[in-house]
Amino acid sequence: MTFKTILLAACMASATSVYAQTEEPEDTIYEKEAGELNEVVVSTRGTRTIRRLPTRVELLSGEEIEEKGVMRPSDIRIMLSETTGIMTQQTSATSGNSLIRIQGLDGRYTQILKDGMPAFPGAASGLGLLQTPPLDLRQVEVIKGSSSTLYGGGAIAGLINLISKTPGNQRELTFQVNGTTAGGLDLSGFYAERYGKVGLTVFTTYNTSRAYDPADIDFSAIPQYKRWNITPRLFLYLSPNTYGNIGIQSMYENRLGGDMHYIQGSTDSEHAYFERNKTQRHSLQLNFNHLPNADNRWNLKASATYYNRDITLPNYTFSGTQWTSFSELSYAHSADNIEWVGGLNLWTDRFDEHHAANQERDYTQTTLGAFVQTDIDLTSWLAMEAGLRTDYVSDYGTAVLPRLSFLFKPTDKLSSRLGGGLGYKQPTLFTEESERIAYQGVLAIDKDHNQLERSWGANWDVNYTTGLFNDQVSCSINQLFFYTRLSHPLLMKPTADGYYQMRNIGGHIDTRGWETNLKFGWRNFHYYFGYTYTYTRVEENGVHRENPLTPRHRLNNVLMYEEEDSWKVGLEAYYYSPQQLSDGTQGRSYWLCGLMVEKIWKHISLYINFENFTDRRQTRFDSIYTGSRTAPEWRDIYAPLDGFVTNAGIKIRI
Repeated sequence: MTFKTILLAACMASATSVYAQTEEPEDTIYEKEAGELNEVVVSTRGTRTIRRLPTRVELLSGEEIEEKGVMRPSDIRIMLSETTGIMTQQTSATSGNSLIRIQGLDGRYTQILKDGMPAFPGAASGLGLLQTPPLDLRQVEVIKGSSSTLYGGGAIAGLINLISKTPGNQRELTFQVNGTTAGGLDLSGFYAERYGKVGLTVFTTYNTSRAYDPADIDFSAIPQYKRWNITPRLFLYLSPNTYGNIGIQSMYENRLGGDMHYIQGSTDSEHAYFERNKTQRHSLQLNFNHLPNADNRWNLKASATYYNRDITLPNYTFSGTQWTSFSELSYAHSADNIEWVGGLNLWTDRFDEHHAANQERDYTQTTLGAFVQTDIDLTSWLAMEAGLRTDYVSDYGTAVLPRLSFLFKPTDKLSSRLGGGLGYKQPTLFTEESERIAYQGVLAIDKDHNQLERSWGANWDVNYTTGLFNDQVSCSINQLFFYTRLSHPLLMKPTADGYYQMRNIGGHIDTRGWETNLKFGWRNFHYYFGYTYTYTRVEENGVHRENPLTPRHRLNNVLMYEEEDSWKVGLEAYYYSPQQLSDGTQGRSYWLCGLMVEKIWKHISLYINFENFTDRRQTRFDSIYTGSRTAPEWRDIYAPLDGFVTNAGIKIRI
């Protein structure tokens, strides 16, 4: 019997199996603060807190988001990449375009959501992380491993859900001003307040930077850019049982990288290379809930997004517009020992390329999905979560996606989670490989020959929390093992006439490994240690090779000293082992170190952050391009290019 058959049968059986629970389990997984264990996880659509949820969810709380927002207020790359098992992969040497990788799989296999709705699909994926400041985020939820059952295609490696702040009874007004030694300036403001039956949040940012070349090679490590973003949201509390919000988001950015002489306006025949990205994104979101009674809930959410991107290089332009929409209607029921939710989704995705010799790369795609999920407390020490989704993807057929997770809680200090499921990803032009070459010479997806990429995966973790030295030192240990297998993955292949074609190879990609997380606390000191082992392998026509840009070993070390509402001091050190590169060579290992100090008063905070103060960058020990300066052939970027950068700023809370 196949894994898919077993998993499907278990999911179907769970809908009719209910056992009484005599005592709520006290879970200690990821115990950062006692309050975090009582946070309701939004990504699973239910009302359970982390302590009761069989699905393994990693939660970044508001305090952690604030700390990372001090280190880089302009975007969320640092916040995500300093988590075990997650890396940001830079796809452009001069413009800084980046994607998220989870557990060694390419960025397109990670689904990024904003308040439970797709945030950066398709053409928006290459720059989305760079254009998302963290100041308006309340929490971030990370689910690693196959999660397509929750939100459809694309979550083969996992999903990241960015949860926005909402207005409370107390007004929140925060301003942040940040400057960097690389010539960057970040201005951010957030306002939230509730007025009876109406609430309002407004988030706005302005980010700018001059081009920066610390290696003196006359190519920008940080591009010159200007970006502004405004996001107002209106909250309506129509009755105690009916409430929701409507919001819009607008973002404009002009980003120019390349030869420093060209950027500074002194171009000549030897200094003519550039890469310009102009992007704008406008979206409308709504989310409404209606509770007929205390145990039942209707939820309707929808979004529509317009995204335009222009990439200009010497003698080449890529320009296109993407229209996407998402809508979901769900119904949930909860009781003491069981909770279930079912619903329908509709996604649409339309891409129109401008100024092309032909329109072969234009596409329109529609996906209709139906899902059901249940959480059951089988006993006082065992809970189960089971889900089943069926998606119909236009041009590619149907995907049936079961998912199953268990929570074991034998003692108050020991817990374990075991889960697995199926996933899929529809063929797309927008991948890490095509982003690196700005889609130049990449042919359209062939609907007659391409097929859905399909996967299955599983993970198992054990969590133990105890006290040491007569409970003077708190100790938490979490060990995770993971495996994902992706069949007939889509890779970019050269054609005989000099173009590139996206093809489903005759083989698979599998990634396996483990994550070890330790946390110790003593008085005002906290030490975090993380180790990630990742081995990702591509098998094509019987030949195996290691997936490029995937370090097998990675270490995270963070030492924090904190006096509540007074001081924060953090020292960090991260290690990356040698990585296999796409040209057959191997990159070097390196360490990244940082130091952050923040002084906090009632209404004002002052901070300074020394990022990468040992000045590790790829240009110190390896080249980033071959060929001529006017037509460079860019090599893989596996280490930072900007080197040692200091940023400092002020936060004002009114």
